[in-house]
Amino acid sequence: MKIAISIPDDVFKEVERMAREQKKSRSQIFVSAAREYVRRSETRRIIEKLDEVYDQPDSPDEMARRKAMGEYQRKRLKGKAR
Repeated sequence: MKIAISIPDDVFKEVERMAREQKKSRSQIFVSAAREYVRRSETRRIIEKLDEVYDQPDSPDEMARRKAMGEYQRKRLKGKAR
């Protein structure tokens, strides 16, 4: 798909330089940059969602499971210390 975009002269010159150095077309440079931007945006979105989940307090069931697991681990460690 073809598109037309406006970019500042300094960005254009930098893309031109990169394209020459990497022996790629300007289009390839812009596609790589757009893909990286999309990937980072998706990663940021996932992290925000995870932060929302982990910011919520534990349910009573989760707290009980965590306590039971801690007790289990303590018993295992005591058994190995002997």
